[in-house]
Order: sequence, then C-alpha cells, then structure tokens
Amino acid sequence: MIVKRCFGDQEGQEDYAKYHDTEWGIPLHDDQELFEFLILEGAQAGLSWYTILKRREGYRKAFHHFDPKKVAAMTDEELEALREDAGIIRNRLKIHSARKNAQVFLQLQEEFGSFDAYLWGFVEGKPIVNHYDDMCQIPASTAESDKLSKDLRKRGMSFVGSTIMYAYMQAVGLVDDHLESCFTRQKEE
Repeated sequence: MIVKRCFGDQEGQEDYAKYHDTEWGIPLHDDQELFEFLILEGAQAGLSWYTILKRREGYRKAFHHFDPKKVAAMTDEELEALREDAGIIRNRLKIHSARKNAQVFLQLQEEFGSFDAYLWGFVEGKPIVNHYDDMCQIPASTAESDKLSKDLRKRGMSFVGSTIMYAYMQAVGLVDDHLESCFTRQKEE
C-alpha cells in the first residue's frame, strides 16, 4: 500500500516523513514543547523547515533542551558562542532572539497560567481544521496568525511574523492543514 502524505515522501527524507506523521498538525499542549517549536520556527525564517528539522538536536543542545527559564538566563557571551556552533543556524539576530522570546514566554506563562492557555485562546481552544486538496491552496498567513503575531511582537518577541506564526500554528496543531488525500486525514474519518 502506498501512503500519501502532504510532504516528506522524497527518498532520504524519512525523518521529514516521521515529523509529518507524528507531529505536524497534532494538537500540542506541553509548554516546553511549544517553546521548542517557537524557537525552531523563528530560526526557520527564510529557510526550509527541513533545514531546521535536520538541526533539531543541535538546537536542543544549544538551548538547554528548550527550557525557557535557562534560555531566558543565557548571557551575551553564551549566545555569542553559539555563533560558532555548526549544529544550528548561526544568525546572530535569530540566536539572540531566543533569549528575549524566552523572557516574554515566561511572562506569558505567569500572566495566563501557561503559554498553552495563552496560545490556544487564539483558536478558541480547538484546532482549526481546513480542507485543502493541494499544498498550494494553503495560505501563508491568516487572520488568526496575524493577531497572534501582532500580540507577540507588541510584547517584545521577534521572528514571530504572521507567516512564521502560521507555520507555528500548523506545527503545534492549532491548525490542521493535512490535505484531504493525506493518510492522516483518512484516519480521522
């Protein structure tokens, strides 16, 4: 039987297929994992997601397994040292944004009780399930990602533009954009 996926079917991209099958579009409620995807999606800006996915372990090592308290406390020296780390994207602005984003993340946890509660409020607590036949039909951003992006930027986060936030929403399951032909969609019915 041939399994039809939205992405990750190319030879040599078995890890991408696994990501598609086990993570993408599946509702996530763990704050530390939500923080991980926030940092990874910001790092992805201007690059392919697969480029970041291949470096995920490097990011986990560099950013204390995405413990937001530890990332928020990183020094300038620690962040600058990461510019020599080939296991991550060595863009200075992206690296330094992780600390500021962690600090804002912690403020949101305090204000809302959890980042999960804050985040899922943008979709009224349940995933938006779309029905597309082709990846080219999926928008780059939506009114919800615009609203989330605007709020995060107002609070001081960076690398959280609307397109990045829509990809984030897909990654953590606020939005389910699995194609109608995808085997994961077929499992739901």
